[in-house]
Amino acid sequence: MKDLNIFCFGFGQVAKNFINKLNLEKIKFNLSTTSRDKTKEKKINEINYNSFHFEGKSFDSELIIKLKQAKHILISIPPANGNDIVFKNFSKIIEECNPEWITYLSATSVYGDHKGQWVNEESKTLPTSANGIARLNAEKSWISLFEKKKLPIQIFRLSGIYSDENNIFKRLKAGNANIVNVKNHLFSRVHVEDIANILFKSLSNFKSGETYNISDDKPASSEEVTLYAVKMLNLKKPEIIEIKDIQSEMLKNFYKDSKKVSNKKMKNFFNYNLKFPTYIEGLNNIRNNLT
Repeated sequence: MKDLNIFCFGFGQVAKNFINKLNLEKIKFNLSTTSRDKTKEKKINEINYNSFHFEGKSFDSELIIKLKQAKHILISIPPANGNDIVFKNFSKIIEECNPEWITYLSATSVYGDHKGQWVNEESKTLPTSANGIARLNAEKSWISLFEKKKLPIQIFRLSGIYSDENNIFKRLKAGNANIVNVKNHLFSRVHVEDIANILFKSLSNFKSGETYNISDDKPASSEEVTLYAVKMLNLKKPEIIEIKDIQSEMLKNFYKDSKKVSNKKMKNFFNYNLKFPTYIEGLNNIRNNLT
């Protein structure tokens, strides 16, 4: 694989794991990212890169130079106040570039509530939350660039992400985990390493205008996962609370939607076997790495 020129809008856990994967595969690349912080040079895996200021309508104009040079663009910044700030600020510039690969990271919240039934990429998108509605609108904006400008764009609808840094063990130890009293609530999740692996595979296996669910093989309730982690750590079962007692509006909305997300299209197209096919393998791996 030739040297890559990558621009990441946002540099959270998914983007960093993607870059780690490239480094692991010994791919040479030039990297630029955005952050709400001031523009500065940074380092990841001994690789120097530029992190440019971008927040709302404010951004370092120097990033435009790097963006125009980029062949691979990863967009992981969520909508802000209902708007996709990347599309709003940079879609015209991206139109003028000559990228080979653009990936927008969306979320399975676009499906809304399907009463615990399976959903795939052809299922109706009926988002119930403000976040889900904004995500769906963002998807439509990016797909419009594919349709009108023939830009190489794919959409990844990510299920609930967990990782070594963000997982049920940490929430349990911090006393931030509860069991919510809600019946028949199912959702899908995916380990961040599997997302990174699929992003990597898509570099050499790409089809413009496509949408893929990125999830593992085993949808499950939050209670099931929590109790499994409780048993592994030999902790006391967390408090059971009602939905009305949840402080976070986003978390309340999460419990309104119940669905099982199919990953068949993802696995078939990318010919990918999940490293962590269920939360059991994922949590066991995280537990073994706990210090």
